[in-house]
Amino acid sequence: MKALVLGLLLALGFGMGIWPCSAAASRQQPLTWRLKEDRVDARIDGWPLDRFLEHLVRATGWKVYLEPDTEHTVGATFTNLPASEALRRLLGTINYALLPQTNGPAKFFVFRTSVQEATRLIQPLPLSLQVEGLAEKGRLDNELLVSLKPGSKTTIDKLARELGAKIIGRADSLNTYRLEFDDAAAADAARTALESSPDVAEVGNNYQMSPPTRTDSIPLSSGFPLNLKPAKTGDHVVVGLIDTAVQTQGSPANAFLLPAISVAGIAETPTAQPTHGTSMAETILRGLSQLSPGTAETPVKILPVDVYGDTPTTSTFEVAKGIAAAVQSGATVINLSLGGEGDSDFLHQVIQESHKQGVVFLAGAGNDASTQTYYPAAYPEVVAVTAGDRRGNLASYANHGSFVDVIAPGTSLVEFKDQTYLITGTSAATAYLSGVASGLASDKTKTAAQVEQQIRTTFSTKTPSP
Repeated sequence: MKALVLGLLLALGFGMGIWPCSAAASRQQPLTWRLKEDRVDARIDGWPLDRFLEHLVRATGWKVYLEPDTEHTVGATFTNLPASEALRRLLGTINYALLPQTNGPAKFFVFRTSVQEATRLIQPLPLSLQVEGLAEKGRLDNELLVSLKPGSKTTIDKLARELGAKIIGRADSLNTYRLEFDDAAAADAARTALESSPDVAEVGNNYQMSPPTRTDSIPLSSGFPLNLKPAKTGDHVVVGLIDTAVQTQGSPANAFLLPAISVAGIAETPTAQPTHGTSMAETILRGLSQLSPGTAETPVKILPVDVYGDTPTTSTFEVAKGIAAAVQSGATVINLSLGGEGDSDFLHQVIQESHKQGVVFLAGAGNDASTQTYYPAAYPEVVAVTAGDRRGNLASYANHGSFVDVIAPGTSLVEFKDQTYLITGTSAATAYLSGVASGLASDKTKTAAQVEQQIRTTFSTKTPSP
């Protein structure tokens, strides 16, 4: 009988479940799922389906699988509903099915056509990003970024002691430092004191950036080899990959990698699947392969710059440091498959100065299916990349709006240790175009401005990409 009921659930697309949620967490969460009472409260206003499912994974521990290109906006406000009714209110007409497991977490499938098409594994949203407000804006309220004037008579160490702050980040070459305070009130008080100091050039905010897109393993009958040969000598175009750590074994991108830089400490990379940085490195090369014949040597190298370390998120401070380190090491194309809603003056200044030096910047527009402005993509010096198909149709998850400049394929297949992985998102679209940009830049007759303009024109959101 249980098998028959489960079969009917799968066929009809219905599922039931309960989300554990502590009382303390419920005060901060837009979702409250009470385990013992089988009752749910919700106050969700226009979330993309991806975002809702990320919260679902975190709340339940389920393995959640989504059929690619399934579109739905989750919006509901209610209190004290049974779990089964809550799921239907939240997911509307979208099909879903819950498959209990005896020796592991339940599997939850969300799909348009059939349960077999729900192949994209959803990863949980880090707990630090679930606090209401932080997920939208990302401002770290108990931190300040302080820039000292050249030749300052004081030191940041002295200022930090006087203010009762802890220095948690240093960018000495940029005279800028990351200070942490006990709470937001202490940071606000320190801001007033710092802004009146003759030794301080600027006081700014630090913003948390979203975790990168995860990777999904998919079975394929054959792989997609990279038909590129690295040039052993000569003047290389260097792509600065500002991302998570890149693995040194298991990926065909390894032959194109320069020694890595880390501005966020040493990261322990997994051995079973590629990191986001590794996936982006290979996607850069797949974009490059569109311009470079497989028989020719490719004068492009990738400089991995780790701005995450062993943490699931990074901040605008580390990203700015990473960009500066990459440019100082010779990078002329910067790939930023990351972002957030926080507009950081410090990050923008670093990008502006590097852009003046002839550096081309590309950044992802975000995966919220909204017109929300996303940084650093929204800065005028940066090519803002959204995701779609090769005909120029916007992907269901991709951000759009006036700040977006170009569109590129938002799906990439990468190889790691003889296994194929599927990457989706504006991260992949950005890396693809960084590869194209590096190929254009390898033509030494083109200036950086010409390379950037060609990218903006060829892949314009108003012109389908080839």
